[in-house]
Amino acid sequence: MKKFTLSFLFLWSCTPGPVPSVPVTPVYDYIIRNGTIYDGSGSEGYVGDVAISGDRVNEIGLNLPGRGKKEVDASGMAVTPGYINMLSWATESLIIDGRSQSDIRQGVTLEVFGEGGSGGPLSEAMKAEYDTPPEWTTLGEYLEFLERKGVSPNVASFIGATTLRIHQVGFEDRAPTDKEMENMRVLVQEGMEEGAMGIGSSLIYAPAFYSSTEELIELCKVASDYGGMYISHMRSESNRLLQALDELIQIAEEANIPAEVYHLKAGGKKNHYKMDLAIAKMDSARAAGLYITADMYNYTAGATGLDASMPPWVQEGGY
Repeated sequence: MKKFTLSFLFLWSCTPGPVPSVPVTPVYDYIIRNGTIYDGSGSEGYVGDVAISGDRVNEIGLNLPGRGKKEVDASGMAVTPGYINMLSWATESLIIDGRSQSDIRQGVTLEVFGEGGSGGPLSEAMKAEYDTPPEWTTLGEYLEFLERKGVSPNVASFIGATTLRIHQVGFEDRAPTDKEMENMRVLVQEGMEEGAMGIGSSLIYAPAFYSSTEELIELCKVASDYGGMYISHMRSESNRLLQALDELIQIAEEANIPAEVYHLKAGGKKNHYKMDLAIAKMDSARAAGLYITADMYNYTAGATGLDASMPPWVQEGGY
């Protein structure tokens, strides 16, 4: 027994101790150093470094250890998350040139489509209107087409209520039949299952302004089942602004869906007083439990096509 103990002690004393760890210098794809970081939270900017590998931010801090395969000195510059173009009309320009130079160079990294019109779903008649017939039919197939082609920004889309109406009713000023309405519901279901963000309407343009409130509610009910939201360029942004806002709030309530006013404004000097009333309406709806939001231009200008000033009867049937 004594002999065994001595042998054990001898072996234990000869066992090497733990090997001192050698610090591993982290290597990242990129490190942006010395920039003023604005993280999107609303807090003050601060000077620091951002380490990135692949499509992930790995570390943020001052004097980060390690090295980047490529390092950028951003001294005197702002470093921010990518901006979102939440009302993008790059649906066709990205097909022509996926580099998105006009937006990427302004920091835009996500293009959101679908305010009224969307890349799908398309009928055969709709495809025939393109100079080059599309290779896709559904909205999901359109987004996958962009991805395969290769585009610089990320992309996402709402389902355009205008696109749905053209798909089933065309440019006619009438209510959809029961069959057409059911077909539109199915198209919304398919689009949401493909990853659409919800329903988008632009109700001052043909043929969107032929849609009734009830039609929009039915479409939004389907989107709501998938956690989608409703966005709208409302029927009026001037003389009937408050009535148009009432319609959006009604859609949100009856379809049980979050709703956002796209570019809230009170057009025309005689309507400027309505802005306070519109905000009060939205505050009241939110206090009642509805999720109502709005976005705005951050400049005092606007632009659109001549057709927005043409009466509905002129545009029936297309032009």
